[in-house]
Amino acid sequence: MNIINITIMMLLIVITLFVHRCNSSSNEKNREIIEIKGENDVVWIVQLSDLHFSVHYPERAFEFQKFVSSTLSMINPSLVLITGDLTDGKSKDHLTMKQNEEEWIEYQKTVENVITMSGLDKNLFYDLRGNHDNFGVPVIGGAFDYFSNYSITGQLGRSQSVNSVTLQTSNRNVLFVSVDTTMSAGLRGPTNLFGHPTDELLKDLSSHLSQWGSTPTKPLTKIAFGHFPLSFSVPSNSKKTLKDIFLENSITAYLCGHLHSRFGKNLKRHHVVDQNDLFQLNIHQKGSSVNCANGGANVDEFWEMEMGDWRKSRAMRVIAVDKGRLSFVDTNLKMGAKTILILPAFPLDSRFMSTTMLNKYKCESMEDISHIRALVFSSTTIASVKVKIYDSRRGGLDMVLEASMSKIEDLYTVPWNAKVFMDPSPNRYWLQIEATNINDEMSSTELIPFSLSGFRADLSWTWTEFFVMGIQWAELYYPLFWSFYFLMLTVLILPKTVISLSNRQYTYKYFKANKGVLNGLTWIFSEVHNIPYLWIMMLGYLLYLVLCPWFLGQVYTEGGDRGYMTYKGWVVKFNDLKKLEFIGLPDVMVVVLPHLYFVVLPAVLIIGAVAADKAVYQDYVCSLSGKKKDDDGVNDVRSRSTNHISGRILNQLCIWARSILVIFTLGVCWKHIKSCWALMNAYEMNPIIHFPFYSFSIPLLLAYVFYKTKRV
Repeated sequence: MNIINITIMMLLIVITLFVHRCNSSSNEKNREIIEIKGENDVVWIVQLSDLHFSVHYPERAFEFQKFVSSTLSMINPSLVLITGDLTDGKSKDHLTMKQNEEEWIEYQKTVENVITMSGLDKNLFYDLRGNHDNFGVPVIGGAFDYFSNYSITGQLGRSQSVNSVTLQTSNRNVLFVSVDTTMSAGLRGPTNLFGHPTDELLKDLSSHLSQWGSTPTKPLTKIAFGHFPLSFSVPSNSKKTLKDIFLENSITAYLCGHLHSRFGKNLKRHHVVDQNDLFQLNIHQKGSSVNCANGGANVDEFWEMEMGDWRKSRAMRVIAVDKGRLSFVDTNLKMGAKTILILPAFPLDSRFMSTTMLNKYKCESMEDISHIRALVFSSTTIASVKVKIYDSRRGGLDMVLEASMSKIEDLYTVPWNAKVFMDPSPNRYWLQIEATNINDEMSSTELIPFSLSGFRADLSWTWTEFFVMGIQWAELYYPLFWSFYFLMLTVLILPKTVISLSNRQYTYKYFKANKGVLNGLTWIFSEVHNIPYLWIMMLGYLLYLVLCPWFLGQVYTEGGDRGYMTYKGWVVKFNDLKKLEFIGLPDVMVVVLPHLYFVVLPAVLIIGAVAADKAVYQDYVCSLSGKKKDDDGVNDVRSRSTNHISGRILNQLCIWARSILVIFTLGVCWKHIKSCWALMNAYEMNPIIHFPFYSFSIPLLLAYVFYKTKRV
């Protein structure tokens, strides 16, 4: 009996060791550590995003290989992050969106060549899946999941949705955590626009961010990176968000892509705890009050920094973490690879400083401000590096400091008297660094404001930047949807209710005598009610959009059953008709809201206007008929003449109004036809078979109202 027990115990130990070894092997792939040599406590990385390699635009891959490889060789970063949309997945007309294996083969070949030509280790590259890399992928690991086969992440076995790597210097750990929040079942575009983190993924993310414990032995800086901005990320089933996890784990920055450069250059956002999640009107959020008893307490905050795209802008970002202070420089390679690239590391740009850093300045607890510091990269030997500081107090830029910088390991530094440049204004002093190589090629940074007194310089969004960064679109979808229905049902039902409860006749004459918004709406829609079946058809169409499928389409790359789309999302699986699973919410808003607000709403307004125009014209005709009957005396000649002239003017205005309404109707129909054409191509649909009500209802309603109100 003892021998049996010992044997069982030995088997259990062996199994435990085997499982532990498997888990350790998995953790090694998903939680890597890279040692960084040197004593300067500085690391730097490169971020690229939205490459969109396409078979239709081969120059994107060609220029990436040509320019990025030489630039990476010059910079020699500790990591290279490629934050999604590696391939385009679109047809040449941009309407059909699904995976294309040719593009993935091109991506793999190009990146492998870049790695070889740059001389960097393949393990330093981290690429992420973007929504374009997920178009039409029904299941991760399936036949059309080319990311798992051709990406660096897939080839290196980083199979989890969350991966991390720690850069260890002699004085600090810098933790980078990647998070893939693409749909688990990727729909074709355009209804594949948002990040969809699950509760399981958020738990895993929190585990990676807290892997060094609450009291690490060395100072720790945490940086997360993903594809989707937080404004295009959906809460999990338990209503937790990426922002919640980032704040709980005190990250410094979240790096992302997705939006490209066309929306603006300042796609950055400062997040703090307890701020309004639905709207953020400006880049900056107010910070906590300063308590200098503990040297300026840390604030629960982080910076979200979207970067430009490679697709058109050829954008590249270099990020440095110098003694825990994060700085970056954005550049583009449109004109070719850079020969000199400069990244100021200290003092920091006062427009993008964290509140915690500002508090340290205010409490005079900032470590090591004795030197100006910068990273300078060059393809040839650097001959000289100079720092210049300008004072803008008098309205111009007066140089108040010029000094040569010397190189210590990787950094160029120069001592300065920092207290001289302490000022309440966050943008009084401006910094510029110039570098010249042995070929007399000179490069300089843009002028950046800096502050050593704990104040942040103002930087505001443009309207387009606010539109994509300052609005939490996932939370706004249903309010916008039901606001439309509240408006439409009010416009259609309230006038009918007023007419039913009132003994008055709401005519054009009554409105002329009793002007007002309610009287006007009641008159107009009483005219709509007078057109046979029109009111019922309008109400029926609105109810159809809520209760029934909009269209039936091919949602995956190839094969498989079709799914149908409603305002709640797509239904692809029909196993249990009582508990249907809707996917792609709120991604369907890119189809739903434009249709409601730019097609249905204008159509309803046009229908009301046409009905009102008919009533005004009928009133004019009746007035002419009445005048002829009462035309008995000679003394009314002047009055008849005046009425005749005003009647002619009114008639001409009615004709013009109807012509304008016809033009607006054609515009709405053209917008609707374009949308239908795009959907036909996107989901391989026939308008007669797969979405007849969506396709034809609005044009037929508009044609019907014009037919019923034609001139007689």
